[in-house]
Amino acid sequence: MNKHALAVTALAVTATAGTGSVASKNRAPVWYGRLRKPRYVPPSAVFPVAWTTLYADIAVTSAAAIDRLRADGHHRQARNYALALGANLVLNAGWSWLFFKYHKLGASAIGAAVLAASSADLARRTAAADPRAGAAQLAYPLWCAFATAMAGHIWALNRS
Repeated sequence: MNKHALAVTALAVTATAGTGSVASKNRAPVWYGRLRKPRYVPPSAVFPVAWTTLYADIAVTSAAAIDRLRADGHHRQARNYALALGANLVLNAGWSWLFFKYHKLGASAIGAAVLAASSADLARRTAAADPRAGAAQLAYPLWCAFATAMAGHIWALNRS
């Protein structure tokens, strides 16, 4: 794998994680603790482990896809993949701001659905470029779909 591509994707997901975590600092854990949540919501300790694993996966599988596209001479597709990845990561970090910082439960549920669709598209693009990397990236849209269900349910339970 091209170390440059991996460094770039790792930097991008690290920036996303950092930007998203800024939104959940300070009072967010107290606010989140007060929300009514469905029983299937995992304990809070699960989320950092899940997201760290997913971010590492996104960095590696995206680098593999970009490398494969470039190696096969598909430079426009590689550029489009990078743009799709960038948009996805903006949606990813933005969700944390909607939910944790601004407490916009409805908007965050919609944002989660858009992120899930974007993640499914990213996994599709990854699989088209490198089937093994695409299979490895499937956890991301599946988790985002689960997050969409959680966000929607939390919104429904906490409507005033």
